[in-house]
Amino acid sequence: MTTTSPRTETGDGVLFSSSETHTRNPGMPLDMGWVNSVHVNRSAIERRAATLPARRTVKKEWQAAWLLRAVTCLDLTTLAGDDTPGNVMRLCGKARQPVRQELLDALGIATIQVGAVCVYHNLVSVAVEALHGSTIPVAAVSTGFPAGQNPFEQKLQEISASVQAGAAEIDIVISRAHVLTGNWQALYDEVKAFRTACGEAHLKTILATHELATLRNVAMASLVCMMAGADFIKTSTGKEPVNATLPVGLVMVRAVRDYHEQTGYKVGFKPAGGIRSAKASLDWLILMKEELGDEWVRNTLFRIGASSLLSDIERQLAYYVTGHYSAAYENPFV
Repeated sequence: MTTTSPRTETGDGVLFSSSETHTRNPGMPLDMGWVNSVHVNRSAIERRAATLPARRTVKKEWQAAWLLRAVTCLDLTTLAGDDTPGNVMRLCGKARQPVRQELLDALGIATIQVGAVCVYHNLVSVAVEALHGSTIPVAAVSTGFPAGQNPFEQKLQEISASVQAGAAEIDIVISRAHVLTGNWQALYDEVKAFRTACGEAHLKTILATHELATLRNVAMASLVCMMAGADFIKTSTGKEPVNATLPVGLVMVRAVRDYHEQTGYKVGFKPAGGIRSAKASLDWLILMKEELGDEWVRNTLFRIGASSLLSDIERQLAYYVTGHYSAAYENPFV
């Protein structure tokens, strides 16, 4: 099976939509020999993560180009208790036009859009309708998000309901207890069942890394989820005390690289939670480029789960174009 996703490229000064096709990860039998062989050197990981932002920077027109790329990789998200159809429709409007047209005109860009819009299940149909006519997919959080403590059958039903409502991507949460008790077979079986329930919809597995105790557990869980057929592995729900961090991201993307080298299948990566500044989005893009290469800095294989990040990116683009920062009211989140 192949998968085709929206992609953006810069050519002749125009950011345009095209598509990229790669073979979808089908999963593989659980290989406990491989899983148990995983080891993580925490001090080396932390040292590499600390030096990465300091050693690699992009400036001026290159920074503007990378920030535009970050916009195309955004899963524009609203997952609040006070979400309403109205604010989801506004979010979808922002997804269609994430950067003010006068800035795009000054940059020589015709059009740009985000990677996806991510909402709770009950608002999937609202988002699907609001995005009708665009190529922006709707992602739904599922399986008892964020705690993942719902009964298993209820989790499967929730996935199926979101797919039927039009969600093209499903962000599931794993049962952290399976990782903490070392029950890797149970984790594999759970994620494999979620993948089956998704059908053609892409499956993103949220590890909630802050709750997995060790970086080795993060690496092992990443590998098991990919073996079970995950299309993406994702750091966090955004609801934990600590969400996406570069050391955790480094461990996960190296698991993605190992899986690709061993199987030939490409799995995507999504950091989520706490990524609020344009500078932070550049750090994540640099991490992906250095560890996985150019293909993983496109929204087919890389997403950033964020809400307020877009405002700061637009603010930095305005500074590049005009030489001064715009007022807050000129680039609100929604």
